[in-house]
Amino acid sequence: MGYIDTLGEKAKAAKGAIAFASTDMKNDALLEIAHILRNSKDEIIAANAVDLENGRMRKMSESLLDRLALNDARIEGMANACENLAKYPDPIGEVVDGSTRPNGMKIERVRVPMGVVGMIYEARPNVTVDAAILALKSGNAVILRGGKEAINSNKCLADLMRTAVKRAGLDSDIIQLVEDTDRGIAHDMMTANKYIDLLVPRGGAQLIKAVVQTATVPVIETGTGNCHVYVDATADLNMAVEIVDNGKTQRPSVCNAVESCLVHRDVAETFLPKLKKRLDKHNVEIRGCEMTRQILGDCVVPADEEDYATEFLDYIISIKVVDDLAEAIDHITKYTTGHSECIVTESLFSAQEFQKRIDAAAVYVNVSTRFTDGEMFGLGAELGISTQKLHARGPMGLREMTTTKYLITGNGQVRG
Repeated sequence: MGYIDTLGEKAKAAKGAIAFASTDMKNDALLEIAHILRNSKDEIIAANAVDLENGRMRKMSESLLDRLALNDARIEGMANACENLAKYPDPIGEVVDGSTRPNGMKIERVRVPMGVVGMIYEARPNVTVDAAILALKSGNAVILRGGKEAINSNKCLADLMRTAVKRAGLDSDIIQLVEDTDRGIAHDMMTANKYIDLLVPRGGAQLIKAVVQTATVPVIETGTGNCHVYVDATADLNMAVEIVDNGKTQRPSVCNAVESCLVHRDVAETFLPKLKKRLDKHNVEIRGCEMTRQILGDCVVPADEEDYATEFLDYIISIKVVDDLAEAIDHITKYTTGHSECIVTESLFSAQEFQKRIDAAAVYVNVSTRFTDGEMFGLGAELGISTQKLHARGPMGLREMTTTKYLITGNGQVRG
């Protein structure tokens, strides 16, 4: 029996217990996880320090090291996420809809767990906690496969959570971590149809592409985020500077960060120097079109097709001056990954056209793309941002971790 088979058998054996666990028991487990995370901060940070040192030796970029890093505030954030999720309604058993047929047969469609959820992700140890607690609250067992860069952090977090759920009276095997970082093991997960009911990849474009192209297990594609802000001719330019700056520099290593800014020709000469002055505070590299270079000078790197198509996840932004709303929409349509897109405008027509014509999971008017997040949307923790259109789209919270089944009740009806 292979490694994934072993984990899969344990998950299958455990999934019944969590699927039928009471809401109180699941909430108790979440609170126990919050408690153990807070009480084990030093242990978590020590494990994370090993991963950070290894990352520096591998010459990981600063933005990736930021993704990897854990500190008191981030651990407190994970504990808070557990406590907040405990306050959310339990989706399991919710009646989605129902009817009574003319023959008296009663039909209800209710929410039920997926079963066993597999998660393949990169160097973000907070995902280990987010995925585990969402699976727990939605009645699923979970098998977690994080990147080798975070293996020590992930082992520590998974061990702590397994201890916590056991203290709460649940089977610790509802949370399992793949501790073998060999890529072949990830491939085995992608084809483990016998055990895994749903697979969710979360990370860079190469990881997601590999999972989508290889997996035989059903996959929900969480998106890379080549996110744009279009600054319209009627935009409040000070607001636009704030929104682009927040989207680009508040945390550049995440999928809802801004990677590209489009600017209407009529305001470009006024807006771009304002934006550059703000971005210079963070040493953001600008890659721009010829008009951008004419306005800002040779400090702007000439942008090419690849720049406009790239999710930088770093202090780099591409900029293009466009003639009108239509050109901005065409550009975004060509390069978007379907994650989050924004227009800054005072025109109701432009706002409505943008939201109608842009095909993305989240389309903003005068709001930073950084809000595409389960917690910000009031969903609690999230498994990722789905950029596909089947079953789930946008932040994946508790309901997106469930499926439905029909319950039919009658009094002897037979079909003629």
